[in-house]
Amino acid sequence: MSSVSVEEKISKLPIWKSAPTIEPLGGGMTNENFLVTENGRRFVVRLGGDIPFHHVIRFNELAASRAAYAAGVSPAIIYNEPGVLVLDFIEGRTLTPEDLRGSQIRQKAISLIRRSHLEIPAHLQGPAPIFRVFHILRDYARFMREEDSPYKDRLADYLRIIAETEARSGPYDIVFGHNDLLAANFLDDGERLWLIDWEYAGFNSPLFDLAGMASNSRLTEGQQKAVLENYFEAPLNDDLWGRYQAMKVVSLLREVMWSMVSELYSTLDFDYSSYTRNGLTAFDAAYETFRKDYL
Repeated sequence: MSSVSVEEKISKLPIWKSAPTIEPLGGGMTNENFLVTENGRRFVVRLGGDIPFHHVIRFNELAASRAAYAAGVSPAIIYNEPGVLVLDFIEGRTLTPEDLRGSQIRQKAISLIRRSHLEIPAHLQGPAPIFRVFHILRDYARFMREEDSPYKDRLADYLRIIAETEARSGPYDIVFGHNDLLAANFLDDGERLWLIDWEYAGFNSPLFDLAGMASNSRLTEGQQKAVLENYFEAPLNDDLWGRYQAMKVVSLLREVMWSMVSELYSTLDFDYSSYTRNGLTAFDAAYETFRKDYL
């Protein structure tokens, strides 16, 4: 979609009472995001349709976003139509990995994650979205094989690793997961944190979110252990640590395969090949540790 057609599409939304000003927001890897100002009030407009190869269904994102707002963890939805989501703008800043390596911010993030895990289901309406990462990864492998991905020679190893980690990661507690806990999906308004971007949300193990936050923000081993003890409010034991390690490998593999698939399909202006290379370094290191300790 060209910038002209984007501006025209946004400016014609029926919620505006006067001509809005539209500015692009960076950071979108599966959406186009814009800051819109109208009558002195600011909004975030997200443009993007369903992405079946990433298991992104906008109906589910809308339901999760509404439930997250009702639970008090995410901004309000102002308007939606197919391919368009308008959200209230939160005055604040997005977190960085460095922020989450600081103990004070990290503890706030863990409290927000636990709250979203436990409270969002009470507000969720409609079908229950499921985020089964092992199925998603096997589906990614199928896409990559069918589309002759340049990484297809890696798929046999990846499918073996998926089976190994699936066997070690259970049994599972089930919560309502965000499932994409990049530091940039936390907002800090100076008083509290918010969670945004619910396109991958669905019921899942809490370990996936905890592992995703840790791996995306490069937490140390000591920080990761503190995360688990803080979240579960109990001393860490060997069984939980092993299940977490398996899920950390899976969360990193999901980032890698997500990017590999995006290289095949996405039309957004984003350097997926560099993202893949960076993700592979972290994944390879985590899997080697898991292999030595648990296989």
